[in-house]
Amino acid sequence: MNSIKMEPFNIIGISVRTTNENGKAVKDIAGLWGKWMSENMAEAIPNKVDGTIYSLYTDYEADHTKPYTAILGCKVTSLNYVPEGMVGRTFDGGEYVKLLAKGNLMEDLIVNKWTEIWAMDLNRAFTVDFEVFGEKAQNPADAEVDFLIAIK
Repeated sequence: MNSIKMEPFNIIGISVRTTNENGKAVKDIAGLWGKWMSENMAEAIPNKVDGTIYSLYTDYEADHTKPYTAILGCKVTSLNYVPEGMVGRTFDGGEYVKLLAKGNLMEDLIVNKWTEIWAMDLNRAFTVDFEVFGEKAQNPADAEVDFLIAIK
């Protein structure tokens, strides 16, 4: 577990308002990924920094037990043009804890890591948390995904 400083960044992607109650987020976020993949959303994003996919969690009503917004997208150099049906947001950056999940994405790797994170004593800020799906996440059966958790 590393503490790092994140620089501000812009993102364009698709979003859903959800909650972890009654497994709703698992369904909603899976639906977001389904749309992302089936409609090749990454290709429609202008001014991409690279091909890395970010899954962000923001606009928390309180903590992880209350509603929040999930955004699936890519970092961009500019928010001058946001395609219809997508959202563009700027995030301030800040202090983060970086964690790693390794394994099979199809075997609840992400959900299991979040369950572990929720049990940790991290002094979370609940501003913007995110997962990074870079080159090491390209093989779903043997993926490495970084988790960045905002801390106070």
